Parts: sequence; structure tokens; C-alpha cells
Amino acid sequence: MKRLTIEQELVRARIEQDTRRQFLQRCTTGLGGMWLASQAGGAAASSAESHSAMPHFPAKAKRVIFLHMIGGPSQLELFDYKPELAKYDGRDAPQEYLDGQRFAFIQGTPQMLGPQFSFKQYGESGAWVSELFPHVAGHVDKMCFIKTMQTDQFNHGPAQLLVHTGNARIGYPSEGAWVTWGLGTENEDLPGFMVLLSGGVPRNGKALWSNGYLPSVYQGVQCRSQGDPILNISNPANVTRDIRRHMLDALGDLNRKSHEQFHDPETLTRIAQYEMSFRMQMAVPDVADISNEPQQILDMYGAKKGEVSFANNCLLARRFAEAGVRFIQLYDGGWDSHGTEAKTAINDGFAKKCKEVDQPIAALLADLDQRGLLEDTLVVWGGEFGRTPMRENRGGNKMALIGRDHAPAAFTFFMAGGGAKPGFTYGETDEFGYLPASNPVQVRDFHATMLHLLGIESDRMSYYFQGLNQKLTGVKPARVIHDVIA
Repeated sequence: MKRLTIEQELVRARIEQDTRRQFLQRCTTGLGGMWLASQAGGAAASSAESHSAMPHFPAKAKRVIFLHMIGGPSQLELFDYKPELAKYDGRDAPQEYLDGQRFAFIQGTPQMLGPQFSFKQYGESGAWVSELFPHVAGHVDKMCFIKTMQTDQFNHGPAQLLVHTGNARIGYPSEGAWVTWGLGTENEDLPGFMVLLSGGVPRNGKALWSNGYLPSVYQGVQCRSQGDPILNISNPANVTRDIRRHMLDALGDLNRKSHEQFHDPETLTRIAQYEMSFRMQMAVPDVADISNEPQQILDMYGAKKGEVSFANNCLLARRFAEAGVRFIQLYDGGWDSHGTEAKTAINDGFAKKCKEVDQPIAALLADLDQRGLLEDTLVVWGGEFGRTPMRENRGGNKMALIGRDHAPAAFTFFMAGGGAKPGFTYGETDEFGYLPASNPVQVRDFHATMLHLLGIESDRMSYYFQGLNQKLTGVKPARVIHDVIA
């Protein structure tokens, strides 16, 4: 008898585990179909939990590169130009900005803080960009700004989780896990979801790229720019590839026997992971080796082989996108702009952080564009929240270093490529850049829009867990922001 594929065995295991009631409920959409969206799979198809085949309609984007500035970059020093705020610099904040508001550190009555850097308009779109992003400013006509992103979380950990998992609590799948579960990967030798870090590890660590309750094969795989690109990807001394193959074959037989006895689908997931790891040993080192790039490309990004840097990670992101990775997540730490220390202060470390990322972001957009990849690659930039127009005011004392507190009510994201409307701005904040004046966008709305660009209807992508059809966008209604779609 021909051995079933791992994907077929996984589907069979799921059906065996279903209760009769669940089975009858799902019969309305067929028997669940074949789960071909595994990391070892190719094109996506329907699954027992998703209720329908994905993509649901023709996609504008095939992949996502998400650039997250961990800590919450100040929109008031980058993209949200507020000349009126400069006129109120040093004055006490209006009481209506303080009443009923929660702050991380502001106490008493803080003073307003004007923009600390100059702005100019760029491109045919006339987008305002500060002097801190001169390279990025050259690409504003490729970019779609959302100036009124909102979150209901004002602390870093929960806010980061909300942006990447749709929930402020640990234990939920990340957006990259959802996307690869739904669409699979374009390269069976590489993970569908890759993670790159610079500037330190995020507050919640691996919870931000977790598979949550989805099969563990969908968790993000962290790639390093120093040493082995992925931990333990190299065989130990005296272990050849042939020996590794024999070991995996034997281990696979044992795991299949375990599954026949206990019917745990995670056993099959484990087999798939081992097989993926074996293929990755050949594919990952080549894709992750930036020394193959021409010097002019390295110089364009400001990348240097062997360094742990955001520049290197941007170049790796382009290489992964080119190789068929579905979701590429970059985290860059150091953007928590408080006035407690120089490395984070608006008038010191913040400007240095901007210089570190400005050239690589611009290079990524230009490089994707010149290779014909930007058209179907959605690039996203943002943080977990923004910063207040009030100066940070811990204990009522004015600090020598300039800082801004966390501001969840209105902050800036931008998108480029992948069907996002170029040279466009959606939403407007009030005269101080504190509250939305029009078109507020919740995180779940952004998730719904991103999924829409990937050909996925958010309400139809669900996973049955603990008695509920769970979704990235959660239980509240989420809307697609059609105005930002080209």
C-alpha cells in the first residue's frame, strides 16, 4: 500500500479526532479537504478548520515584509508634521488631553513639546517627512501612510502582542503563522515564516512569532546574521548528510508508529519539521549568505557580512522574499523614546536610531522595485504605538533629556507595494497629532486589510479551538480599509 503523505496523514488524524457533531457541522463545506498549506507543502488548499480554500480571491500581494520598530517610534518626529504643535511648545497641556487618559509615566500637568526636527514635502504626493529620514523620503510616492492607527494597549508587551497576534495576551498565533497556515510557502525547502532581529530581543520574545494554537510547524523561524543562520542547522562533527538521512528515516518510522497508537496530529507535525530541517540544511545557508551579493548592493543597504544589523536584515529580507518565503518579520529594538537615558531620548538616541534604519529601508524598497518584486510584496513599517505631543513628565519634574510618553490613540504605519495605494495618506490627526480627526484604524482593521491584499477574507479564515472559530482579527467586527488599496 502506498504510504500517505504527511499532509494526508494530518488530515486523516484531524478527522479521526473530530466528534460526530463537529464532523456533521463541517460536512456542509465538504470533508475539510487536503491540508496542503504545511511548510512542506506547495499551494494552499482548504483545511478542516478554515472552512474554505485560500486564497479566497485573486491576491495583490504574494508575501509580506513587516518592519517593526520595537518601542514605538515618534510619529511627530518622522511623518506626522504638526506646525501648530511648535507654537504651543513649553505650554501646559490642555486639560481635555489629560482627563480620563492613561499614561505610562506622565504625572501631573505636562508641557507640550513641539517637533524636534524640521520637515519638508517630497515627491508628487507632497508627503511630509522629517530630516531624520532623507533616504526614505525619496520613496514617498511608493508609500501609503496610515496616520490614525489605534491600539487599546499603552504598555509595550501587550501592545506588541496585539499588533502581531491580534490579541494582547500570550498564547495566540502571530500574523505570520496565520498567513503561512492559510497560504503555505512558495519554496518547500525554506520555512514560510522567517524572523530577523536587530537591536535586542522584543519584550515578549518568541511569543510574537508563535504558532499559538495552530500546528507548531507554523511558528516563525529565527534567522541570525552571525554564525550559523539558524541554530543547530549544521550537522555535528563526524555526522554526514547520509547518516542524518538514515537517522531521520528511523525517527520518522518510530513517530508514525506512535501516531498509529495515540493519533496525536502533533506527532506528524514533528515529522514534517524534521524533514523541513533536513532540506533547510542545504537551502538556508545559501540564501542567508549575503557575501554572494555584488558590492554595490551591499553598499546600497549599508550591509556588512557577519554583522548583526538592521541593514543586513533588510538585505536578507529581500533575499528571502526572492526565494519564496511567505512572511518575513524584522524587529529592530531601541525605539522607546523616553528621556531617562541618552540612547532613547528624542534629542539623542532617537536620531541615531533613525540614521541606522533610514538607508536600509530605502534600499529595500528600491531593490524590491528594481527586481520586479515590490509589485507583489507588501512592505509594512510601524511600531506598537506612537508618542505623545506632551513632554514626558515623570514625577512632575522636567528632565534634561527630551522624551515622549506612549501614545496609543493615533500613530503612523506605512505600506508599500503589494497592492497598497502609492503616494497616498489615509486618516488625519488633530492639530497636535494626539487624536484622530478622521478615519481611525484599529489594529484588527489593519489585519483585515493586510489579509485582503493577500487574497484572504479575514472572517473566513478561522481555526476551531476551545469551542470557537478563532481568527486573527478576533471577535469584534473588522473592516477592510478599501481606500488604501490600489
